[in-house]
Amino acid sequence: MKIVKIDSVESTNKYCEALDLGEVGDFTCFWALEQTAGIGQRGNHWAAEPGKNLTFSLVLHPTFLPADRQFRLTQALSLALVDLLSTYHLPHSTFIKWPNDIYVGGRKICGTLVSTRLQGDRIASAVCGIGLNVNQMDFPSWVPNPTSISLLTGRCHALEPLLLRLLECIGRRYDSLRADSDLDAEYLRHLMLMGHPARYRYVGQVLTATITGIDPYGRLLLTAADGRRLCCGMKEVAFEGGDLSIYG
Repeated sequence: MKIVKIDSVESTNKYCEALDLGEVGDFTCFWALEQTAGIGQRGNHWAAEPGKNLTFSLVLHPTFLPADRQFRLTQALSLALVDLLSTYHLPHSTFIKWPNDIYVGGRKICGTLVSTRLQGDRIASAVCGIGLNVNQMDFPSWVPNPTSISLLTGRCHALEPLLLRLLECIGRRYDSLRADSDLDAEYLRHLMLMGHPARYRYVGQVLTATITGIDPYGRLLLTAADGRRLCCGMKEVAFEGGDLSIYG
């Protein structure tokens, strides 16, 4: 494991993707104290106050993973974050909002973004961007339902020891992937709104549906109120609203 500390960068994922990843060792972490244009899912901006949160990208070489099983890496990262947050004895349970956002008490505390490069039918490299809200207490008004470890615990936390603990959690989950462990059941156990009706926008239409699982490629399986069974990729479906008070 290697940590490269950067004072300020536009985006750690963009920084890594400009590198020759073949020359970057497996499990190299690029940690930025400030991101000026962090990227979230669906191209959204990731807002993080400088020096208050963890914003980093982890370069991996999961050549043991088939190209069509990238979602297994997403599962491992998500569960590693659940592992870390569970050590803080937070007042609410931690859940994964499909595919890979982390929520505590119905509020978002972390987002991840994974991009991969393929070699044949295998994943040659992966850049795994993680933004974890740690000590930030105030957020821009346009950020939906944010929270942080400090808001939940009432105290400030040193960033570097926290990063090392998170990397240890990721390392254990990464080893599980290498050993071909099945993470589906554990991922579903932590999946937000699993089995609960909610509103989704699917191919331009808002409908009520219930999550029933995920398929081997990470697509969301929904059963609509009218009985239709839907299999949705990330760009095909978006959460429109539901009762998150059950997580409070």
